[in-house]
Amino acid sequence: MKAFTAQIIYRIECDGQPTDQYEEQWRLVYANNVEDALAEAKDAGGKEESTFVDRHGRTMCWRMLAVKDLQPVELKNGGLLFSMVREAELLPAPLWLNAS
Repeated sequence: MKAFTAQIIYRIECDGQPTDQYEEQWRLVYANNVEDALAEAKDAGGKEESTFVDRHGRTMCWRMLAVKDLQPVELKNGGLLFSMVREAELLPAPLWLNAS
């Protein structure tokens, strides 16, 4: 069996309406190949879907949208599980600099 990291995305709904919120989860799955790992990730993600009533009486739902990424990972001391490069967004010039 090989280890894979699976990035799973959930849409958050409030009273049956989609919100602008999404949850991103990274899960570890074991499988013999990529196809089986995808099936395992879908199964794990589906089991984590949830519906509950919050403290305001609203029905909240976490619905799995997709397995966004699936990567093999080597489980060893110091092994890389996740890496992300972020680029800084430059801010536009303040409005008062453009005033004539």
